[in-house]
Amino acid sequence: MSNKNKKSNKNSNIKWVFIITLWTFILATSVSIVSESILRNFNITLAFISLIVVVIFGVFFDIIGIAVTASDEKTFHSMAANRIKEAKYAVKLVRNAGRVSNFCNDVIGDICGIISGAAGTIIVMKLVNQYGFTRITLISVVMTGLIASLTVGGKAIGKEFAINKSDRIIFLTAKIIMILDENLRIDVLPELRNSKNK
Repeated sequence: MSNKNKKSNKNSNIKWVFIITLWTFILATSVSIVSESILRNFNITLAFISLIVVVIFGVFFDIIGIAVTASDEKTFHSMAANRIKEAKYAVKLVRNAGRVSNFCNDVIGDICGIISGAAGTIIVMKLVNQYGFTRITLISVVMTGLIASLTVGGKAIGKEFAINKSDRIIFLTAKIIMILDENLRIDVLPELRNSKNK
C-alpha cells in the first residue's frame, strides 16, 4: 500500500472516530431522555416487556457485529459473479467489518444498555410505589443482575450462532440494506469505503 493510500485510510479512520463519537453522544443523550419520559408512563408489565424487547434488540445487533467480522468476503464475490444483487452490499459490509462491528456492538449496545437500565429503574420504582417494598437497594441489585444476566446470556447464545452462520446472517442483513437503499432511498452505509477493517 502506498504512502498516499495509508494517509488517506488514516484520515478516513480519524473522521470515522470523530463521527461515531459525536453520533453516539447525540443518540445516547436523546435516547436516555426519550426512554425515561416514555417508560415512566408504562405499568410494570409494559416496562418489563420493553426491557425484554430492548435486550433482544441489542443481542440481534451484536449478532450482526460478530457475524461481519467472521464472514468470508470470497463467498459474496462468487454471488456477485452470479449477479445476485445483495452480494455487493454484503461485500461492502465485510470490507468495512471494523466500522460495522463498532456500530452494532458498541453504539447500539450502549444505547440498549441505557434503555434497559431506564426500564429497570422504572420497574423498581413501580414495585416500590405500588406494592410498598421497602428494601429498595435489594430490589435494585436484583434488577441489575437480571438485566446483566439476560444481556450476557443472550449475547453468549448469539455469538455462537453468529460465528456458525455468519455468511447467512450477512446476506440477510445485506438484503435489508438493499431494500432500504433501492425502495426507500436510505443509504445506511454512505461513509463506508472499500477498506478491510478487520
